[in-house]
Amino acid sequence: MIDLSALREKPTLTGERVRLVPLSEEHVDDFYASAQDDEIRRLTGTHRRIGYDEAAEWCAGRSEAPDRLDLAITAHPEARYVGELALMEVDPDNETAAYRISLSAIEFTGQGLGREATRLLLEYAFDRVRLHRVWLEVYAFNMRAIAVYRSCGFAVEGRLRDALLWEGRRHDALIMGVLENDFRKTAGL
Repeated sequence: MIDLSALREKPTLTGERVRLVPLSEEHVDDFYASAQDDEIRRLTGTHRRIGYDEAAEWCAGRSEAPDRLDLAITAHPEARYVGELALMEVDPDNETAAYRISLSAIEFTGQGLGREATRLLLEYAFDRVRLHRVWLEVYAFNMRAIAVYRSCGFAVEGRLRDALLWEGRRHDALIMGVLENDFRKTAGL
């Protein structure tokens, strides 16, 4: 049985190079700037640009969400905002949840920060929330993200054909999932 109180706690998770902290009002400026970045929008398939007030409302409301976990990714030691992630769409009956991550700028890719953040969140999801499975969607053109997910134990489970229409081109989305045992094997736990 999963522990839903672990979603309400809004923990701080610390790794070697990243720290995951509850997404809050202090992250509004960085969160908003990230949401305006064209490449980030393409990688996440986000067509609509959000306004500053909407970003502020979103960040302020994350601590009140009892059924999901939204965390800002900050880099050590300067605590610089590098993105955000979420554990959401929790299904207690099936012990599953969806996962999403977005690094705030291309300058942060390729440094292992997303991999470390993903592993920290998965460890919390399996150990503290006690989930059995975590799944995500990723666009098939995002090879870097797919490689990171695979390194964390995710496997491709399906394909949504032509799921994204971006600048006149259609792209498939891959459904990837990781089971607790698969994560533990890849993480050496």
